[in-house]
Amino acid sequence: MSLQPIGLIHTPYKQKFAIPRQPGLVKEAVGEIRFFPPFNDLNCFRGIEQFSHLWLVFQFHQTQTRGWKPTVRPPRLGGNQRMGVFASRSTHRPNNLGISVVEFLHLHQHQGQVCLQVRGMDLLDGTPIIDIKPYLSYADAHPDAVSGYAVSPPPCLSVDFSSQAQAQLGQVCSEPQKMKNLIEAVLAQDPRPAYKTAQALPQSYAMRLDNLNIHWQSVDNRIEVTAIELI
Repeated sequence: MSLQPIGLIHTPYKQKFAIPRQPGLVKEAVGEIRFFPPFNDLNCFRGIEQFSHLWLVFQFHQTQTRGWKPTVRPPRLGGNQRMGVFASRSTHRPNNLGISVVEFLHLHQHQGQVCLQVRGMDLLDGTPIIDIKPYLSYADAHPDAVSGYAVSPPPCLSVDFSSQAQAQLGQVCSEPQKMKNLIEAVLAQDPRPAYKTAQALPQSYAMRLDNLNIHWQSVDNRIEVTAIELI
């Protein structure tokens, strides 16, 4: 079986760390899919504007070389319990394929390039897109579904900005409030490794969003953005 990517998605997430663990959790994240020939044709998308949401089938391209194992440690279980790979959404899978529901925003063509803008993705910048399908609410939504060990969304943390970070954001970003909203939404999901969430001592981290390096720390299940640098 040979799979041919139809395009690449460009997102604010420049590294795996801090990407939301599920789609739809950070609605402030906007991405754009750009297509390869022969899929770079508006005829391939005729009627897509009739759908509010889309399924993206994609490839976990940066984890291919690590292979897969029959069991994994889901973050929702604190990274301490093992579950079968097919009872998880682990990125380490036999065929490296994933699916995500995203919100459709806009389709346009610029200088011959077809671009599909979506919202709420949980994908690394440059992820290969394998296929796109419309989301059908009558068939795809199951309000009475049982979600096993992931019954509800994880709790969100409060996020504050130091005065230094607030000032730096205004200096390095053309739309500081929009970027601040994105940073807050991402960090509220608590991107710390699961095994560190129970640690009481302050922990310092950095993450890349768009062209910014965001420095932050967690203290007592609260997150503070301490500095912001232009990359």
